[in-house]
Amino acid sequence: MRTLPIAAIAAIGLFTSAALVAQAGAPATPGAADPARVTGGTYAVDPGHTQVLFAYNHMGITNNVGVIAMPTGSLTLDPKKPADAKVSISFPVANIRTGIAKLDEHLMSAQFFDAAKFPNATFESTSVKIDGTDADITGNLTIHGVTKPVTLDASFVGAGTNPMSKKEMIGFSATAAIKRSDFGLGMAVPMVGDAVELKIVAEFDK
Repeated sequence: MRTLPIAAIAAIGLFTSAALVAQAGAPATPGAADPARVTGGTYAVDPGHTQVLFAYNHMGITNNVGVIAMPTGSLTLDPKKPADAKVSISFPVANIRTGIAKLDEHLMSAQFFDAAKFPNATFESTSVKIDGTDADITGNLTIHGVTKPVTLDASFVGAGTNPMSKKEMIGFSATAAIKRSDFGLGMAVPMVGDAVELKIVAEFDK
């Protein structure tokens, strides 16, 4: 019972703060979905804000997920000629995380990714087809030493200036679907699904 007045005071403070923010107007975000903000040039991938989420079916029962992050790479873009854009990105396979330590170790082993022998997964674009702020980005995906063509269904998310670094930022999201057996990773198919859905969030800084 003694904690109720404290909780009540905290709640009043929270609602008061929210009301003041509402009156003053919420602060604007640095970025916006405005292509006119893109100046063009060469951008480096931001490893702290770029991830690939992957999902696959397990025994027809669950859809399990994982993530791979901390890539290196670059984007070259001319806003007047967006179809000429080039993107190159490399993800360290050792950065794959499922939240299950033993599964992560298994994925790193020679039965799957063989991270010791094939430490990186890479994507190199070969063509870009533009449709407004969306694009089909086709390129060569290399995993486990095998290279296959893949098309990313990409969308422009936003651009703006980072208030701390003062660098221009540009962001995209994308989806794709691959078969792991195409890359020599077909262990346990079909008990563990062959199809893998990819969702990509990417930020590049100039």
